[in-house]
Amino acid sequence: QVQMVESGGGLVQAGGSLRLSCQASEGTFSGYTVAWFRQAPGGEREFVGGIRWSGGNQYYEESVKGRFTTSRETAKNTLYLQMNNLKPEDTGVYYCAAGRAIASTVKSARAYYYWGQGTQVTVSS
Repeated sequence: QVQMVESGGGLVQAGGSLRLSCQASEGTFSGYTVAWFRQAPGGEREFVGGIRWSGGNQYYEESVKGRFTTSRETAKNTLYLQMNNLKPEDTGVYYCAAGRAIASTVKSARAYYYWGQGTQVTVSS
């Protein structure tokens, strides 16, 4: 059982930056793939980026490559998402998720067992 708490969302102008954090408040991320998903109003939950906690392999959705970076601080059981050059289309609720995803399933929400409560990111134009 893993419980996570996200933080760091907010309102930012286009071109700005935010850093999201996801900390395991119960359990550990060890052995899991930990990822960020986002959901825009009226939209489906979509994969943003993720990392294999043990090996450090990183995965990204095409539209965020070069702008977003995931990183982890294993001692604190915390995942980060550094978001630079934000665009209005990045607006949404960002969720942290953990599961036994592998490279072929990492972008599927079905591969994740545990989800945080989400944090709102709003990018104004």
